[in-house]
Amino acid sequence: MIRKVRLAVFGVATLFGLAGMALAAAAPPAGTGEILVVPIEGTVDEGMAHLVQRSVEQADADHASALVLDVNTPGGLVSAAFEIRDAMLSAQVPTVAYVSQRAYSAGALITLSAKTIVMAPGSSIGAAEPIPNDPKHVSALRAEFASTAARNHRDTVLAAAMVDKNVAAPAYKGAGAILSLTADEAKRAHFTDAIEPTLQDALDAAHVHGTIEHASYTWGEQLARFATSPEVSGILLSIGVLGLIIEIQTLHGIGGAVAVVALGLFFGTHVYAGFSNGIVVALALVGLLGILFELHVFPGHGVAGTLGALALIAAVFMAFGFAFIFVAVQAVAFAVVLTAIFLFFSSRMFPESAFFRRIAFVGAQGPEYVASSDFRALKGRSGVATSYLRPAGVASIDGRRVDVLTEGDFVPAGSPIRVNRVEGARIFVSPIAEEK
Repeated sequence: MIRKVRLAVFGVATLFGLAGMALAAAAPPAGTGEILVVPIEGTVDEGMAHLVQRSVEQADADHASALVLDVNTPGGLVSAAFEIRDAMLSAQVPTVAYVSQRAYSAGALITLSAKTIVMAPGSSIGAAEPIPNDPKHVSALRAEFASTAARNHRDTVLAAAMVDKNVAAPAYKGAGAILSLTADEAKRAHFTDAIEPTLQDALDAAHVHGTIEHASYTWGEQLARFATSPEVSGILLSIGVLGLIIEIQTLHGIGGAVAVVALGLFFGTHVYAGFSNGIVVALALVGLLGILFELHVFPGHGVAGTLGALALIAAVFMAFGFAFIFVAVQAVAFAVVLTAIFLFFSSRMFPESAFFRRIAFVGAQGPEYVASSDFRALKGRSGVATSYLRPAGVASIDGRRVDVLTEGDFVPAGSPIRVNRVEGARIFVSPIAEEK
């Protein structure tokens, strides 16, 4: 009886052992699965944060061998860097950051969030002082850097010195300077685990093996990152400005529609990329509406148009964010130069086209030209406004129907008016009631 029990136990144990061996054989060996490589290149923005968050979720779901960040960035949005950092620290798979050239500012925080850091010869990391660099922002970002470094067992003092120039690190920087480390200095400070010339060498040094798959941006993320570059932003702004110029001259609505589309794409992509927000878009809409109101609804006063132009200019600069004010200046300067070049060459290449006859001054008088009448005799005469004067309109003076202007006043139709002065074809009037 005991012998039968022993045989039964042995048989069950054997079956479980064979099943375990079969499962082990079927499972992929550790460290030889998929390696997901995420590009961290160019400006750090919300599009990049979306990509990293998606990649972390994919790597965790696929039980990838590792998630690798291929870093080469001058920095970018701190808010986007925080999102990337949080996603990296939550990853359930090994994480590696390979600094191929530089990891500055927000890129340094992203790099520190990886469990393993490998740098290429000649690369560098650091220079993360925030903009604005007031005590509040410096303190907050310094804490983020120090806590991220501590999470992955790196020197918290050096991490803080990358943000705060008041943190002492005499072996690596002078007093009052922001810390940046070369690859050799980072290796000496145990900030990087290895120095390798290629990504494949970095993977070997990190003991990560498997098939490499490169993560890619979605169409929306690509569009947002492409359209927010200074050059493309400048082109969109140029198209918007040209549309407004054409609308001012023609009042057909086509130029205004082109301007709205171009500026809408400019602001929309900046919002998607995280540089802008709804307040900036609202300010831009107010600006556009002010300009179009001046052109189509209540022309002549200039108040709505001036305020609208100022609001639109402010919205353009705010769309880049305070930290990228110099990028905004670059984009706006590019737009101004591009617009001027387009108008200069177009007016010479197509001087006789119907289109440019509408938006350019005619340099010669045609055979149908007739000089304006002499209205000097009307000075001091009285009449009646036959239309609303806002400030331009029509009046009846000495039985003559003439176009008149006020000095900026709004005069209802039927009001008595007097001619104050005459300048060529322009007749300036004022309401008689105001003189009493």
